[in-house]
Formats: sequence, structure tokens, C-alpha cells
Amino acid sequence: MKVELMAYTHEGELVSAMAAKLTHYKGTIEDLKKSDEGQLRKILRYVIKVGHESVIEHAYFTFAISDVSRSLTHQLVRHRIASYSQQSQRYVENEMDYVVPPSIKRAGMEADYRNAMEEIWGIYDKFREVVPVEDARYVLPNAACTQIMVSMNARSLLNFFELRCCLHAQWEIRALAWKMLGLVKKVAPVIFENAGPPCKTRHVCPMENKECRWYPGSRD
Repeated sequence: MKVELMAYTHEGELVSAMAAKLTHYKGTIEDLKKSDEGQLRKILRYVIKVGHESVIEHAYFTFAISDVSRSLTHQLVRHRIASYSQQSQRYVENEMDYVVPPSIKRAGMEADYRNAMEEIWGIYDKFREVVPVEDARYVLPNAACTQIMVSMNARSLLNFFELRCCLHAQWEIRALAWKMLGLVKKVAPVIFENAGPPCKTRHVCPMENKECRWYPGSRD
């Protein structure tokens, strides 16, 4: 899995903080732009703490993601407030490249899994010789590797991290979420300083799964 932060809103935290300050500000925009940065960051922390997160929608982040499965991207695109551009299986012929779940390896079935992939791609290669690639792709598995670019605003990312950094999320998208969180924390540390699963950020578990090793109060 490769994840790169391709672009993000310049001074996104300050822009978001100015948006928050503007709602209670009598001065001009020019005066607003001269606000003390320390004061703006305090305002930003406060509005996020009390749940007034609409202002951080002004900050956008674009990621390039590769070497992930179609299974992951099917889950990723369920996050609606975002923009996606994914490598097409209709226009791009798929060479044999796939993700192996760790559970398959732990079960000692990796050889069987790889044999199945070999067989599937063999059938795919036969089909694409006689039918359009857009039809041959129907036999490809969810394990097939893909590439996707994703843009989300900061508010959507907070929701994404809350849901997908959780141990209840599937392992692959959880790994992606933690990588993305690590990247945005470097460029927007105030916005994302308390981002992550609710068990870590608010000490609550919406799933009420007391068997989870991250359940609030557990030793992990």
C-alpha cells in the first residue's frame, strides 16, 4: 500500500479559523486577514472541541493511493462527501497484481490463494482475447490491485478517521486510514490532533464491544 498527500489547502487551518472568527466579527476581511495566528489557532481548537466543524470544510486534502484492493476502494467510496478518480478496469488491461489478506497467510493457505489468482487471471487473459476488456473484467476478483485519487475536506476526514481507524473496520482500510491520518497531522496538526477512533479520542465505544482490546478501560 502506498499513500501520498498530493495537495492540500494552503494555510487550511488559518483559513478555517478565520472563517470561524468571521461569524462573530464586525471588521473587514482585510482586517480579519491580519489576525494573530496564535489567537486563530485557539479559536480553531475551541470550535472543533464544541463541535462547530463546518468551518473546517474550507480545508481540502488530496491523496494518491495505490497497491490496494478493489475490496478496499468499494468501502472507501461509501464516504459520500469526497471526490474520487479511480483507475478503470474498462480502459486499462489488468496485469496480475493482487492483495493477499494476512488471515490467508496465517491460515497457511497462501499457496492455494495464489493458485486461485493464477487461474482467475488465466481465464481473464483468455476472455480479453475474444471479448472487450470491459466484459473480460467481470471475472476479476475483489483482490485485484487498483489506484485511486481521493479529495476530502477536513470535516469528512474526521468522520472517516473515526470510522475507519477503529479496530471494527477491516484491516486494509484501517491501515489506509492510519496512513492518511499520519500525513494530514503533519500539515494540519490542530485540526487532526484528536482525530481517530472514538475509543482513543473520547473514551467511548459506539459498538459497545467489550471484547475489543481498545475498549475504553482495557490495558492496551
